[in-house]
Amino acid sequence: MLGAVNRILLGLVGLVLLVLGLSVLAGGLDLWRRWDLGPPQQWPLSGPDEVLLDRGTPAWWQEAGWWRRLVAIGVPAVVLLLALWWLEAQLRRHRLDAVLVDSGDGHGALLRAPALEDAVAAEARTLPGVERIDVTLDRRRTGPRARVALVLAPHASPADTLTRLRDGPLEHARASAGLDVLPARIRLRSARHRAERVS
Repeated sequence: MLGAVNRILLGLVGLVLLVLGLSVLAGGLDLWRRWDLGPPQQWPLSGPDEVLLDRGTPAWWQEAGWWRRLVAIGVPAVVLLLALWWLEAQLRRHRLDAVLVDSGDGHGALLRAPALEDAVAAEARTLPGVERIDVTLDRRRTGPRARVALVLAPHASPADTLTRLRDGPLEHARASAGLDVLPARIRLRSARHRAERVS
């Protein structure tokens, strides 16, 4: 989801900057007059001798009503808040990229987190009572944490399934990655099924 939002935002920002840059370039090179094109209405840079910001208070600001001033201040403020939210989302990435595995001989190996997630999910799917499972490794200050979304089969026992998941796939993942502990947050959901007809 974050990657898609990033691509859309970067595409929109790039498109706006490209249009503005080409408009300023057209005004600076006097292309509007040379190509007999009309610049956008009230565009400040329609010729090489014009400036974007003049000294003093602009006439449009003096003549503007309260709602125009509100829009002129509110729109940049909203854009700034959205930009800060986007930047904070980039810096606050919780998903783990890799786990450093100590091989015991002074060297280490990087185990990619998606590979470990896939291994845990594949082993968990073989357990009785597991209909579907999604595993994500999060980054925490104290170490990795597994976030598991588990869909139980209609007649599964939640307690037994959790015990098998803890003692099986999660314990194997902890041991194979060389972690002291691997805390897990497990969200259980029951699979939907049709009501059985009794004759």
